[in-house]
Amino acid sequence: MTSEASSELIGRLASLCGVGDAYHDYRGDLRSFSLRTKTEILRAMGFVVEDASQLRLAIARAERTALPGSEGASGKLDEAGRCFEPELLACGGRAWGFSVQLYALRSQHNWGIGDFGDLRWLLRAAANSGADFVGLNPLHALFLSQPALCSPYGASSRHFLNVLYLDVPQVAEFARCSAAQRYVATAQFSAQLTQLRSAALVDYPAVAALKFAVLELLFQAFRVSHLVPNSDRGAAFRQFVEQGGEGLGRHALFDALDASLADGKRGTGWLSWPQQYRDPKSDAVRDFANANKERVEFYLYLQWLAHEQLLGAQALARDLGMAIGIYGDFAVGANAAGSETWSDQQTYRLGAAIGAPPDPLARNGQDWGLPPQDPQALRRTDYLPFVTLLRNNLRYYGALRLDHIMALFRQWWVPRGLAAGDGGYVHYPMQRLLGLLAQQSQHARCLIIGEDLGTVPDELRAAMPQFGIYHYKIMLFEKEHAGQLLAPDRYVRRALAAATTHDLPPLRSWWEGGDIGLRSRLGLYANAELGKTLNAERELDCAALLRALWIEGLAPEAPREADGPFAPELALAVHRYLARSSAALVALQLEDLLGMSEPVNVPGTYNEYPNWRRKISVPLEEIFSRDAVLATLAAVRQQRKTKKSES
Repeated sequence: MTSEASSELIGRLASLCGVGDAYHDYRGDLRSFSLRTKTEILRAMGFVVEDASQLRLAIARAERTALPGSEGASGKLDEAGRCFEPELLACGGRAWGFSVQLYALRSQHNWGIGDFGDLRWLLRAAANSGADFVGLNPLHALFLSQPALCSPYGASSRHFLNVLYLDVPQVAEFARCSAAQRYVATAQFSAQLTQLRSAALVDYPAVAALKFAVLELLFQAFRVSHLVPNSDRGAAFRQFVEQGGEGLGRHALFDALDASLADGKRGTGWLSWPQQYRDPKSDAVRDFANANKERVEFYLYLQWLAHEQLLGAQALARDLGMAIGIYGDFAVGANAAGSETWSDQQTYRLGAAIGAPPDPLARNGQDWGLPPQDPQALRRTDYLPFVTLLRNNLRYYGALRLDHIMALFRQWWVPRGLAAGDGGYVHYPMQRLLGLLAQQSQHARCLIIGEDLGTVPDELRAAMPQFGIYHYKIMLFEKEHAGQLLAPDRYVRRALAAATTHDLPPLRSWWEGGDIGLRSRLGLYANAELGKTLNAERELDCAALLRALWIEGLAPEAPREADGPFAPELALAVHRYLARSSAALVALQLEDLLGMSEPVNVPGTYNEYPNWRRKISVPLEEIFSRDAVLATLAAVRQQRKTKKSES
């Protein structure tokens, strides 16, 4: 086969499989994908690209079935159902709430990490303040054998929950388990608990050790009291396990296997396991399950407890009269070595990772290390993996944010061995996926918010309002001509607006330039000149913010003082500006209410900064008694109540 013929076959198959030919970069320039990029993406999809006969067979199969290449890329939208919208918003009303990383909450109650008990406390405080929701980081299941792998956006499985959020004393067995109560009453436990609560950072391994020591005792008490005689509580557990089906069973089996096999040498997750355990249907896995039924049951028990507590928190929010309640977050992917990919190896392509093309903040592109779902595999299963993921998340929340919603239209695949900037776009059946999303949203009565920051394809931008998906608007990014901030009454109606988000610095750090200094100290800039350029640009952005506040009558028009602090008066003005937004939803970040400067996450770092570990600076019990917080909340209530917006 000549190289010309090979190129033609590869190009034809790539087109049928949804691989794009070109894209417009952040400058607006058209960039074509190389033959090598297309070849490596096809290889990652499992095609044998060296054999002409294999390529022709693959092309013939693809042509006989309506594969999703053009369906997602350019197909005309059918008339489709819309996502659920709460009555308050559907009738033109507006709401506001808080956003927080759950693990970051401090309290006199928790065990060194924010938990579902803290969530209940925060929901009560939010409802008393007039808020209609509390927004959280993804609560997806992490690696229990390696708690230090704590990124909520790199979960072991997005189907299930992070059991470190369990409020252990609220587990029903705790009140009747004398062994657990004696253990918690020891001086050693009390000393550990005091240390974990007072620490500035979440110590995930220590928290896990403390909680699991007690949860093991509670599980044994549960087995004796409820499973053997099969009480009502035991029957409820069995029903949960039965309804969870094979997916839940495999996740619990994964956790049991990973705990057994992780020895610190091979690492964590199934890609480091001995070969015989890498197939969940293998004889070795079946033998392990039969020999370790009680251990597998322990992990099922933990998922059941988390399921009960999170559902209970959302029920409390509804009882408190909140229009939305808990606003959850759904990560764009899962860890390659986790339960989600081990359980469903037919859907995920481990030979590639999803990421993003080069842009001003990441000039070499981004590789997030998360394996993509194969759009052809999804189609062959009638999109069941996608629907199951939605169902397993939507059931807990009144609203759900889809991280990087552009992934439902196209994903930037980075094949193994290529640099992030040498990846290419693979298109997905957007029309079909959004239709399924709307269907599941209605079934669960859960509002959908799409995180559409960055480069948003025109096709998706048009589809979101048609399918009733809310936009995600960050105030500091919303600009008009000449860098002027978007006026509050110019915000799109069906959107959630926030001042900043978890991948950006808190307002105080942004204003004072602390984030630029931090990234410079961490060596994240190619040279010192880049830091100077960014500081100069930030001065212009801060001046634009002051100008916008002045136009709204919220601040005097005055030049920004060099290195001036983010004063409480300025913070109040910014929150008033945000609250005036015509967006239906506004989220206030707890860090901004407290004037914090340390970021949650510094993109581009791994060990350089303690990502996903930094706690809130003030205990939960004190936040809503602070004068500055109360003044801000009063102002937000006033603005959201009196300002009207058009549908």
